[in-house]
Formats: sequence, structure tokens, C-alpha cells
Amino acid sequence: MSQANTPTYIPGSCNLGKEEIKRRQLVAILGLILSVTTFVGLVGSDTPASARWGMFVPLMVFSIGFIQSRRKFCLAYGFMGTFNLGKLGDLSRVQSPEDRKADRKTALSILLQASALALTLTIALVLLPL
Repeated sequence: MSQANTPTYIPGSCNLGKEEIKRRQLVAILGLILSVTTFVGLVGSDTPASARWGMFVPLMVFSIGFIQSRRKFCLAYGFMGTFNLGKLGDLSRVQSPEDRKADRKTALSILLQASALALTLTIALVLLPL
């Protein structure tokens, strides 16, 4: 692997290596599958449209995995002051208080973005005339 392809920890910007990014992509895919199957089940069982508000949780799983994988940043690691650029489970601590502050800010941003995405998708599904 060339040095250019090796991820490096960048405070507030990148705290995940390739294996961790793949894990977040898997979470996004599983969240999407769960969302689709839940929606099909709700529509197929002729439940009221208001029951679709329950879609928020699986859509949140999708949103968090999707945004984390795209941003190469784990919100949990950001809040904990850790990062992982190596093999799965091999966490390192962020040493600088300034870096931890930048990571927390990014983690909060990802949480808000994921919440907004999940809420937007949920509202769209609730309003669908099915």
C-alpha cells in the first residue's frame, strides 16, 4: 500500500481507517435493508400512515452509517476522544485537548446531520399517499 492511500488521523476531519469505514458502510446497508423491509411491512399490513413514524429508528441507523462512512469519521470515537486507523478494535487516544474539542464538534455535527436526514426521510414516508 502506498503512503498516499494510508489514512492519517486529522482532528475534526478523519478518525477512521479503511476497515472501520467498511464497517460503517455495512451499518448503512443494514440500516437501509431494515428500513425498506419495515416500510414494506407497514404498507403491506395496511397500517395507518402515522405508524410510519416508527421508520425514524431504522432510518437513523442508515443515516449514521452513511454519513460516518462518507466523512471518514466516527461520531462515537469523536465523543470518546479516540480514533482507529488500523485493524478493527485497535483504538488510540487523542492526546491534545484542542484535537478532542475539534473531534467532539465534528461528532455533534454528524449526529445532527444524521438526525436531520432520518427525520426528512421519515416525514417523506409518512406523507406518501400509500
